[in-house]
Amino acid sequence: MKELWIDGHFIEVTDEVYAAYVKGQRKIDYFEKDLKTERVIKEKDGSIKEIVPSREDSLNRLIDDNSMQFSYDSKSVECEVEINVDLEKLHIALQQLTVEELDIITKVFFENMTEREIAKLLGISQVAVNKRKHRILEKLKKIIENKN
Repeated sequence: MKELWIDGHFIEVTDEVYAAYVKGQRKIDYFEKDLKTERVIKEKDGSIKEIVPSREDSLNRLIDDNSMQFSYDSKSVECEVEINVDLEKLHIALQQLTVEELDIITKVFFENMTEREIAKLLGISQVAVNKRKHRILEKLKKIIENKN
């Protein structure tokens, strides 16, 4: 059994309770003191090796320095999830295309080839490539909409 000093009295507690209390106190000290003060790391000879700044920043300093703690252009978690879900749907839809359809879409959107370049490569007109591309995109749209 261990004892804790609480409200001016010693209270006997089990080892588990004592360990949990000490851990909790350490966490409180970390948030209330350690994060708010800079630390100096010294070499064996006593010279300063590194100064670790405090991790807490004041609103006044941020305003004075015209700094931004959080970027306004960062995407929200919800936005990231929606993007990932849409990408997964697109990936599944792309797997349902024929080899020829996937080849055209790959060349247009992933290899940044122009319709003229693709037409020359396939031996067809640019108009034919354009029509195929639009047909494939409509097919992908229907596949994705049916997945919902």
